[in-house]
Amino acid sequence: MLPLFDQRRFLIPFRSLLLPHIFTDTLVIGGGVAGMRAALEASIHGDVILLVKDTLDVSCTAWAQGGIAAAHAAGDTVEAHVQDTLEAGAGLCEPEIVRTLAEEGPARIDELIGWGMRFDHAPNGELSYGREGGHHANRILHSGGAATGKELARCLGAKILEHERIRIFDRCFALDLLTATGNGGRSDGRVLGAITHHPRHGLQIIWAKATILASGGAGQVYRETTNPKVATGDGLAMAYRAGAVVADVEFMQFHPTTLYVAGASRSLITEAVRGEGAHLVDRQGRRFMEQYHPMAELAPRDVVSRAIVDRLARSHEACVYLDVRHLNQRDFAERFSDIAATLTAFDLDPSRDLIPVHPSAHYTIGGVWTDVDGRTSLPGLYACGEAACNGLHGANRLASNSLLEGLVFGRRAGLAVAEMREASSGPVQIVSDIRVEEQGELDLVDVRSSLRSGMWRNVGIERHGTKLKDMRDMCDFWARYTVSSIFDDVMGWETQNMLTIAALMSRAAEWRRETRGGQCRVDFPDMDESLEVHALWKAGSDQPTLRWVKAGAEALA
Repeated sequence: MLPLFDQRRFLIPFRSLLLPHIFTDTLVIGGGVAGMRAALEASIHGDVILLVKDTLDVSCTAWAQGGIAAAHAAGDTVEAHVQDTLEAGAGLCEPEIVRTLAEEGPARIDELIGWGMRFDHAPNGELSYGREGGHHANRILHSGGAATGKELARCLGAKILEHERIRIFDRCFALDLLTATGNGGRSDGRVLGAITHHPRHGLQIIWAKATILASGGAGQVYRETTNPKVATGDGLAMAYRAGAVVADVEFMQFHPTTLYVAGASRSLITEAVRGEGAHLVDRQGRRFMEQYHPMAELAPRDVVSRAIVDRLARSHEACVYLDVRHLNQRDFAERFSDIAATLTAFDLDPSRDLIPVHPSAHYTIGGVWTDVDGRTSLPGLYACGEAACNGLHGANRLASNSLLEGLVFGRRAGLAVAEMREASSGPVQIVSDIRVEEQGELDLVDVRSSLRSGMWRNVGIERHGTKLKDMRDMCDFWARYTVSSIFDDVMGWETQNMLTIAALMSRAAEWRRETRGGQCRVDFPDMDESLEVHALWKAGSDQPTLRWVKAGAEALA
């Protein structure tokens, strides 16, 4: 599929038996909600190493402002949650996976409460349930208004830190997965762990009976993103290089409302603000979402993002606005204290000013293809959370399903690795013998900036076949100087991973000639029933294999 990218099985040359060895039963790569929940469950039946790229408090989970969706409130039902998820997914959700999430969700909420999670409560002392885009019921639990992710990371992190069988390797970068076949050959054999790098200890091999990828998404491949800087798609890229099947990588969810102020990072303004009654308006203060969807501001995120883009094209403005002036300002300041503080820092008064907003890349819907228990196409490798794709979200994620996804499927992956208890875990000889030709000098900062700008222009909210082909050509050009090089630092490895992900996304988006959920093709504006399939990709393949959206169906060769 991607010849320039397929030439490299590993990012660096090494001989496994010459490096320091560390052994564990389960290696979990990623310290967000999915990784921490998987580690807690896996520790029941073995020792666990939790490898974190930065620290436990730096992840997409910790940044999450939105809440946790679950059919937990009186009067709400699992069936209603299922139906809202299926509707948002635009015909591409796997019903079995969706039902698993909805059925197990209430138990995961009760579990968090038992672990000390501090959810918001109504004045009567009962749990407070909000509403966000795509939901027909109030089922969103929040903490601190817009600090749910931070509180969830604190709660799970406290459980991790007190656990004797879990070791945390923070500020540790996973370069590549190790498989049974050496000499640089790609293999469908069992995953044996990973080669890692730590600033203090250098290169190390972590041998594991089971490896769980929970490394988050790839929002940093876009210039405009809500994601932290660690979200460079490393897990997806290393799984692809190892020969794992990846799926639905054309679908990126764009959050409709991020603060749009010159010189500011794209600070997320949670959908809960619209759930409380905020309006989307143009510069003249006129609402417009009612023209695009019956649910207006609470339509699914893909609908709202495309509506904003359409409105901007018609008005020739740079942004639209959130209007919260009609809301109770004391309640707004208390409920969304972090957002209020951010607005104050930019001299915006929500009681009198419209808040400038614009969509940004937010959630990577595609990922490593898994079953309901996180098993991938490679024995010994599991995946969960944003790094994985099991068909839950279809073509567009329902608001606030992601944190619940990490809890439900992180736990299931942690349970599933018990089947690897009797497996051997090395050490074995694995040789990466990379020879590269002399290259000209390379400015990684320039490549990275150009890549992110190119992805935003060409593989953004609206896409066209010509622009997608241009992006593929750009990736191939940069690959000659970047992917074929050898680096000795995180920035170089991240850039190689970002290029791989960008090339995958561009190719998959070009292949899907329709508009569905997070994929908007202006040259193919309609939904195509024949494409109601998951696009599965594997290194070395020029075309995807297809899996029909029917529970239990087999992949088509």
